[in-house]
Amino acid sequence: MAAPDHPKQPILRSLSAKLLVLTLVFVMLGEVFIYAPSVSRFRKVYLEGQIAAAHLATLALEQSLSRNVSDNLRQRLLSHTNTYNIVLRQSDRSIFVLGAGDLPPVDLTIDMRKQMFFGWIGAAFSTVFQTKNRILRVIGQSPKNANVVVEVTIDESPMRISMLDFSWRILGLSIVISFIAGGLVFLSLQWLMVRPMGRITASMIKFRANPEDMGVDIGATGRGDEIGVAQRELSTMQRDLRLALRQKERLAALGAAVAKVNHDLRNSLATAMLVSDRLTGSEDPEVKRLLPKLFNAIDKAVDLCSQTLNFVREGSPLLSPSCFTLYDLVNEVGQGITSSEIGPNSINWVNGIHPEMLLEADRELMYRAVNNLGRNAFQAGARTVTVKASERHSRICIEVSDDGPGLADKARQNLFTPFASTTKKDGTGLGLVIVRDLMRAHGGDLTLLKSDGDGTTFGLDLPEKIRDDARLWY
Repeated sequence: MAAPDHPKQPILRSLSAKLLVLTLVFVMLGEVFIYAPSVSRFRKVYLEGQIAAAHLATLALEQSLSRNVSDNLRQRLLSHTNTYNIVLRQSDRSIFVLGAGDLPPVDLTIDMRKQMFFGWIGAAFSTVFQTKNRILRVIGQSPKNANVVVEVTIDESPMRISMLDFSWRILGLSIVISFIAGGLVFLSLQWLMVRPMGRITASMIKFRANPEDMGVDIGATGRGDEIGVAQRELSTMQRDLRLALRQKERLAALGAAVAKVNHDLRNSLATAMLVSDRLTGSEDPEVKRLLPKLFNAIDKAVDLCSQTLNFVREGSPLLSPSCFTLYDLVNEVGQGITSSEIGPNSINWVNGIHPEMLLEADRELMYRAVNNLGRNAFQAGARTVTVKASERHSRICIEVSDDGPGLADKARQNLFTPFASTTKKDGTGLGLVIVRDLMRAHGGDLTLLKSDGDGTTFGLDLPEKIRDDARLWY
């Protein structure tokens, strides 16, 4: 078998690259969720610092009797605190005011006593993405005196610049953390998942190209996780499939050999039948005694040849479905079996099917299936065979039951294994295999429902209507 052409996977489309990219994306996404409250906290601390600095600048002036401040000192205090004015309030009245004469118009008032968590986050992003310098009036409780409320008027730009610097530091740190964490996760996944999966994939590709080469097997592993289970199951599957392929090769060789000798064998059997027919007119008692055994031997030889050829013929049987009465089919099978060499007085064929039950299937193949199960039952020692049928969920379930001794352990273990499921000396072990193939061609199956000392029951399950792709079109 020619090796399939599998081009080398591009590095950007490999599992390793995808895992690395996903790791970096998820780490950066985590940093985004961390950044939002962090920059919000930074803005809050900045404004609290402005409130604290403003209150501290007024503490010394509060002790003076006149509280008159020179213009030079006022400008120095306002410059050091980066404010336009400072107002101290207590009990809703101003107790101290420090500021310039003319104040710029206020663009936004921030009352720190009323801000909530998500409000701080939204305001922080509003500041970061602001393009102009806004004048802010900030109101907050003094950290030095809980009874004093401090009000300051400030520019937003210095705070925005500080927040941008903080954001760039967070971004740089996030990138470093992402690559470190991503690299560690990548190496771990490469060792734990990617490389073992690569070995599994390579083994599967090589096994597909040359399943007979034992060197392509994945081999056993001591891992107890899912990948270890997958490796062990793949190794077991490769071993079992190789054995099955060898069995198929032997069966194919057998089929080719049987096909070559089939013509000559049938000619020989035809000659034997002609001779035996002429012997039926003989009056010799010895000939009359041996003639039934000769007929029986020839019939078995013909049956063996036919079963072997039917089994080794390549492909599933093509169906020629028709709608017929299942009751009539089972009656026909029973008449054929009871009138055979088994003897009509020694067996009992019970048709328990409703006379009006219809079935759409290949009538000839269904006859072969039911006939095979019935003959197997009687040849195994059963005296009574009962056939019943029921309809469940748009499917027909046919049960063929007997009162025989049940299947032997060897036959049960190799029920559908060619040449191994029979315990009869002159059996082929192909009967049940062929019946199952016939049922699967109809979209159904053959199953063993029961087998014990009271008898054996097989179930024929098939749909009410044949699939279109299983029909034989003319």
